Amino acid sequence: MAGRITKSEEQLRPDPKFNDIVLAKFINCIMLDGKKTRAERVVYDALDLIEQKLAKNDEEGKPPDAISVFHKAVDNCKPYVEVRSKRIGGANYQVPIQVNRKRQQSLAFRWIIAAARGEKGRPMAAKLADELWAAARGEGKAMMTREQTHRMAEANKAFAHFAK
Repeated sequence: MAGRITKSEEQLRPDPKFNDIVLAKFINCIMLDGKKTRAERVVYDALDLIEQKLAKNDEEGKPPDAISVFHKAVDNCKPYVEVRSKRIGGANYQVPIQVNRKRQQSLAFRWIIAAARGEKGRPMAAKLADELWAAARGEGKAMMTREQTHRMAEANKAFAHFAK
């Protein structure tokens, strides 16, 4: 049932602390087993840790607050192209296609969360804060995943004419 219309966009309320819809969606993606309060605590603690890093950091052009670091990290991790497998004439081709806006955001969320969960031995808030900080600076595992996706699309550019 691809392409079905849901009311999730209309029903999503902004998060209570920052009044941000993208952050509310991110909290929902972090959530496991319906424990939203716990997911909010993890995300807000991560943003507090980022705020502390910003207070210590005195670089030129640094973001003004933690929520802008979050938005910059998500924007940096968004892929513009990806490869999809397509069967043509008995052969499978990796065809590069453009990624729509909603999928860009969901992939960015997924990669940031997977990178944070992939580390072991530290609290989730600390791991998430480090991954968001790295992604905002163009580094980290989530950014590597994005670059790898773009490299795959570039390598298979010859099959772009199969995209419909």
